[in-house]
Amino acid sequence: MGTNKIIFKNAGLIFTGIVIFFFVMKLLGLDNVSELRFLNFVFVLWGVNNAIKSNIELNHDNLYLNNFSVGIATSVVGVGFTILGLLLYVGFLQPSFMQVLENSSFWGSKLTLPLVIFALAIEGIASSVMCSFVLMQYYKNYKAASNTVVS
Repeated sequence: MGTNKIIFKNAGLIFTGIVIFFFVMKLLGLDNVSELRFLNFVFVLWGVNNAIKSNIELNHDNLYLNNFSVGIATSVVGVGFTILGLLLYVGFLQPSFMQVLENSSFWGSKLTLPLVIFALAIEGIASSVMCSFVLMQYYKNYKAASNTVVS
């Protein structure tokens, strides 16, 4: 499987997990509890882990920097999808969500959508590097199973 396919598949999983989690929070009336949004990190960690593991097992790529970059790229693309989802959500479904963000203790007041997007992009890039680095501490010694057949 190609590296780009692994990256986009797992970025889609990150995005899907975050969207489902967000809508479950909304259905339960917990969308105003900003602390729960930190659980998005779990979905990023899950997607990056799956991408690195898939790259090792499917492409037999044991190089540290290659897998590290696959992890970062997966997370950055996933964050990009999530930012696009937020743009669509705030733009078309619930423009009042900006008020919910302003009322949270995490964001503060006088928010604009570009400011939120910038903050999410910076946070997303930081979490990309962090998740990838942490997971690569495990995978740096992990070797793909050999598919050689002894006759």
